[in-house]
Amino acid sequence: MRTQVGIVGAGPAGLMLSHLLHLQGIESVVVESRSRAYVEQRVRAGVLEQGSVDLMCRVGLGERLQREGMRHEGIELRYDGQSYRVPMTELTGRAITVYGQQEVVKDLIAARLAAGGSILFETEAVRVENLDSAPTIYLRQGGRDIELHCDFVAGCDGFHGVSRNAVPDGVLRTHERTYPFAWLGVLAAAPPAVDELIYANHERGFALYSLRSPEISRLYLQVAPDEDIADWPDERIWAELRTRLETVPGWSLNEGPIVEKSVTPMRSFVVEPMQWQRLYLAGDAVHIVPPTGAKGMNLALADVALLGEAFAAWYGEGRTDLLESYSTTALRRVWRAQHFSWWMTSMLHRLDSDDPYEAKLQTATLRYVASSRAYATSLAENYVGLPLS
Repeated sequence: MRTQVGIVGAGPAGLMLSHLLHLQGIESVVVESRSRAYVEQRVRAGVLEQGSVDLMCRVGLGERLQREGMRHEGIELRYDGQSYRVPMTELTGRAITVYGQQEVVKDLIAARLAAGGSILFETEAVRVENLDSAPTIYLRQGGRDIELHCDFVAGCDGFHGVSRNAVPDGVLRTHERTYPFAWLGVLAAAPPAVDELIYANHERGFALYSLRSPEISRLYLQVAPDEDIADWPDERIWAELRTRLETVPGWSLNEGPIVEKSVTPMRSFVVEPMQWQRLYLAGDAVHIVPPTGAKGMNLALADVALLGEAFAAWYGEGRTDLLESYSTTALRRVWRAQHFSWWMTSMLHRLDSDDPYEAKLQTATLRYVASSRAYATSLAENYVGLPLS
């Protein structure tokens, strides 16, 4: 097989890149080891920054997003028995939209297939070679071996993918931090009792009240990193959520059947550079953030917005400058998001439940956010996202 850009991974990054290339008349093939049903149903991030929403609309994918997405103009912080709403739109003129990652993926897949795009589901990328001059992705599909030859390879295949491993030892620098806790996340068939997200700092640990639709709530609890999900029956989950969230008089959460639950470890991870020879890496393949700042999917989309522009300049005008500067440009946003995600995480989670000094610092920080327009504006500006251009 032959194409111009071979894309490994059919998540938001890979699919969006393929769509952006199509709009510029550039051919691509997307390779995905999972089935279409799997990638369209896996629940991941749910918050789109303003820039991500603008990107979706600009490339013709905004109709369902604007109809079904839930626009939020603020978030609520709960701490020490108090509540403060960060009025993000008032402070920045921008907002976020709650629209699940799986919905973004559905929209992108539908658009690519409608345009005759090539997405090879249930096709494993075994290895990537010849990146200096004639990139080749070696595939396995239903017991059959296939070679995909291309001008460039875009590795959008996540932390465990093969793309990053194609770079020789010693080329990439890894920066990593592992946090001493995890998130227990649940999807509940319960109408949300909130119109905007609630971030709660509590002596028993962090909690987050989010939503996915008018009928589905998404909730999280800080737990130990080695927590066994079997130790958390529904009754215990709801009891702990009540303890950590129902700290404001007169407010209570809505309960209902829990339809999904999982434990996700928390970590920060960045690899530099994000390019080597004719391989360009994007999304979770090169950076992971704690989900506290809602940056993961948004960073991936920002990466490929840059990469799509760079490929368009190369194929359209023969320019190499944007491809050469891709890593440097992308990493500026990545490190800003890393800092914000670390800051939100350290402000809201109990890193050491036995350290009263740490708890006092967190309360002081939250009070400062609530009392300083400048500090609240900084939080809001980072949360709604920096402009993509």
